[in-house]
This record gives sequence, C-alpha cells and structure tokens, in this order.
Amino acid sequence: MTPRTVLVTGGNRGIGRAIAVAFAAAGHRVAVTVRSGDGPEGVLAVQADVTDAASLDAAFRAIEAELGPVEVVVANAGITKDTLLLRMSDDDFDSVVATNLGGTFRLVKRASKGMLRARFGRVILIGSVVGLLGSAGQINYASSKAALVGFARSLARELGARGITANVVAPGFIETDMTAALPEETQAEYKGRIPAGRFGTTEEVAQAALWLASDEAAYINGAVIPVDGGLGMGH
Repeated sequence: MTPRTVLVTGGNRGIGRAIAVAFAAAGHRVAVTVRSGDGPEGVLAVQADVTDAASLDAAFRAIEAELGPVEVVVANAGITKDTLLLRMSDDDFDSVVATNLGGTFRLVKRASKGMLRARFGRVILIGSVVGLLGSAGQINYASSKAALVGFARSLARELGARGITANVVAPGFIETDMTAALPEETQAEYKGRIPAGRFGTTEEVAQAALWLASDEAAYINGAVIPVDGGLGMGH
C-alpha cells in the first residue's frame, strides 16, 4: 500500500481511534482531530470542531505543515441525541445534523482542495446501518447518516474523473463503551437480530476503511460497505 497522509476526525476513541491505529500500523502518516484529550500513540492529534470551518482550516494547516497534504480523509466525528420524535426538540435534531452531516460537508470541502491539486484522494464517510435500516428514537441520527450516502455518491460523480473516490462504511452494532453499557438482556436481544450472532469490533470497521483507501480499491466509488454482521441486508 502506498503510504498516504490520512486525517481521521474524532480519532481519540472508539471506531475513530481504531481506524487511526490501523492506518498508522500500515505505515501511513496519520492525524486525528479531537475536541479534548489525546490521540493514539504515534499519531498527530490536533484540536478541531467539525461544526466550525475556521477551526477545521486551522487543523488542516497544522497537519499539512507537519505531514504534508491530506490524501485520505475519514469523516468519523459524530454525535447522538436519541429520543422519540414527539419528544425531540429542534436542537436535538439540528445539532445532530449539523455535526454528522454539516461537519462532513465542511471537512470534505476543505480536504478536496488538496486532492484536486494532486488528482488523487480517498474520502471515507463513517455512516451507520440505521441510515438505511431506520431506528426508533433516532430520527435525527438516522437522517444524518442516510444523507451521507447521497453525499458520497454526488461527490463520486463530481470528482471521480480526478482520481478521487468517495465511499461510505456503515457499521452495525460494534463493541464500544456505548454497547458495553447496555443491560445484558438488551445486548442479547440485539445479537438475536444479527445473523453473525455477535457485535462487531472496532478493528473490523477499521479494516474496511483501510481497504477503501488502498490502491486495490481505486475502482470502488459511491459504494456503501456494511460492517454489520448481516443486520442491514439490502444496502
């Protein structure tokens, strides 16, 4: 795999951290954005807020000065504010969409400038199985993740001729602090809906992202790659 400069947003924990670690282990130059805390060892951590274009621009300048132009961008930063529709406030909806979708827009817009100059780029959006499967109590989150599919496919049509690909990785239930906090009976119920009979690992999601960034995946564009043990069949 050709070594690349990689930026992963929200790379200090969970799936984002695993992705950063996997890219670094494969020999890439890796940076992560964090709102607080540190990134993985051996990875450049820069503070940034994906809802703030000026903050992202400053992060890119720091990364470009240290590691070179960003060639692979992984839009992982996201939030949830789960509740049923009739209890969901305007802020519950707007803030989730502003971070998960608006943050992706700002990130990719800034990253695409260097990619166009280089005539090479890999844009990897971390979506979710609920983006196309749906999830009660997650209208805001599911809407923001479903929108990433249209985003990636539109970007693929705009920039595909310039050596730039845009794809979505759609994780299902993954072993994270969030799933570990669920009651055992709830975990068992969820696992019963998954053909694989288990939750996935953050490393399995990371490997999908790593492959999409590879030279071997240069002809994969506008795709949704489920990492969900079969939960969302029909993507």
